[in-house]
Amino acid sequence: MAERAGVHIELPGQGNLTIRALVLDLNGTVTTDGSLIPGVAERVRALSPLVEVFLVTADTLGTAGAVAQTLGCELHVLERGREAEQKRDWVRQLGAGRTAAIGNGANDALMLEEAALGIAVIGREGTAVQALLAADLVVPDIRDALDLLLRPARLTATLRR
Repeated sequence: MAERAGVHIELPGQGNLTIRALVLDLNGTVTTDGSLIPGVAERVRALSPLVEVFLVTADTLGTAGAVAQTLGCELHVLERGREAEQKRDWVRQLGAGRTAAIGNGANDALMLEEAALGIAVIGREGTAVQALLAADLVVPDIRDALDLLLRPARLTATLRR
């Protein structure tokens, strides 16, 4: 993994966290019905100098290659079956202690739990209860999640213990 500046998050009562990798689920997280959600590409491009961005998916709708190219990020295509475990293992491979993950589905719960920072989004395709319970925080939209990483001081009050 290329070393980037990272996103630095102050966590009162827990120390500091530096995120160097971001794992994004595709369907229901950065896309709706296979189409990229407006405003996501600009935010991902703004984050790219800070963190390495990965798109993970089984590519159910066949749009992953085009979405990854638009986002300018690395695509990691999963084998069908056991997607949840594959996503978790990808976070581990990147270094869970320095990785943030964003997702909405039941198959995202393990990666959200494993990542140093797991964010569940409630987008238009809904959110699985498993993802909500596994996440460190929940936001109404992928753009809100990406904005938190672009403005990490916002996370300080939310994650304070």
